[in-house]
Amino acid sequence: MSSLTSAINVNVDTEVKDKATTILKDLGLNMSTFINMALVQVIKRNGVPFEIVNPTPSEELLEALAEIEEIKNNPEKYPRYNNREDLKKALLSDE
Repeated sequence: MSSLTSAINVNVDTEVKDKATTILKDLGLNMSTFINMALVQVIKRNGVPFEIVNPTPSEELLEALAEIEEIKNNPEKYPRYNNREDLKKALLSDE
C-alpha cells in the first residue's frame, strides 16, 4: 500500500462516538487506528468483518407480545387493581 492518506468524514451519534472512544482508549486504540483496522479487514475478508443480521425475537418474547395483545383486546377478562394492597391480597390469595 501507498503511504498517502485520505480523509474520511463520517457523521455519527455523539453518544455512540463517546462510548466507542472510551472503549477504544481502554484497548490502547484511537478512532483513526480502529477505522483503519476495520477497513483493512473489509479488504482482507472481501466483506464486512462482522455479522450483520436482523435480530430475531425469541419465542418467549413473541409469546409475551401475544399475551399483551390479548390483554389489550380483552381487558374485561383480566383483573385490575387500584392500589398495591389490593394487588398484594390477590397475589397472596389461594384462588
